[in-house]
Amino acid sequence: MSNPAPTPPVRDPIRWLNNQPYLLLSLTSLFWAGNIVLARHVGDHLPPITLTTIRWFGVFLILLPFAWPHLKRDWPVLRAHLPLMLLLSAIGFAFNNAISYWAMQYTQALNALLIQSSGPLFVALWSLILFGVRLTGAQLAGIAISLAGVLTILLRGDFGALAGIAFNKGDVMFGASLVSFALYSALMPRRPVTHQLSLISFTTFCGALMLLPFAVWEYSTLAVLKFDFLTLATLAYVLIFPSTLAYLFFNRGIALIGPNRAAPFFHLVPVFGSAMAILLLGEQPRLFHLFGYALVLAGVVIASRQGSAKVRID
Repeated sequence: MSNPAPTPPVRDPIRWLNNQPYLLLSLTSLFWAGNIVLARHVGDHLPPITLTTIRWFGVFLILLPFAWPHLKRDWPVLRAHLPLMLLLSAIGFAFNNAISYWAMQYTQALNALLIQSSGPLFVALWSLILFGVRLTGAQLAGIAISLAGVLTILLRGDFGALAGIAFNKGDVMFGASLVSFALYSALMPRRPVTHQLSLISFTTFCGALMLLPFAVWEYSTLAVLKFDFLTLATLAYVLIFPSTLAYLFFNRGIALIGPNRAAPFFHLVPVFGSAMAILLLGEQPRLFHLFGYALVLAGVVIASRQGSAKVRID
């Protein structure tokens, strides 16, 4: 009697996803695109510092039951690198998010998406200044190609429209948040070796604590949090997608392929943002959308598949 054929191993979808950097970074951009669009419309319901404080305390509470065993094990390592961990908490969670939400009260989504498209260049600049890491020719070419695609989409194929764009204090604030997050991205490969749940739960908790006094000040200025369906729906989306999942995915993507190869995925944010406008707001797709999407995707592929080897996998 012949032996039965061996049963193929069951693939663990979470383990599989955890080793797919391009998919992880693409989903991160999708979630952040929704966050930018949403932030522009809820400013009168959710004060920016209060929203950011609730965001990070909420993420910490969501992750704590899963992260607690890893936090206990990794605490000696986290404590030994406390200055770096506090810096990551400040620039990647507290300042970056609060100032970007605040900026959206003064600027348009188009301006924010244009500024967001410069993210890869800031990451490359910080990597060069801090660690002497230079972009390869392929990475530079990929960033330039994808940036051209972003501008094609945002300017609707009319590059002359750049001259008519007016920037204000909200744009400066949003640019400052992007510079801050680019520094966070450049520093991530130098983080201590810990479980990723230890890293994100520790930094979100510290970031929320840093913001708490400012949230109290904001409340004292009569900035009121309105509890209604829009507020609750916004908080649910922000806590789950651009916060918990996006940061887990982004941190893992950087660990797998490094910050310079991960940074071009910033350019997918306006691509997804414009796609949301087509699908959800009834905007008509045009030829410039297709041309811009093709340039962005080509640039991201070129920049992310060439250059340095993987940074670290843990």
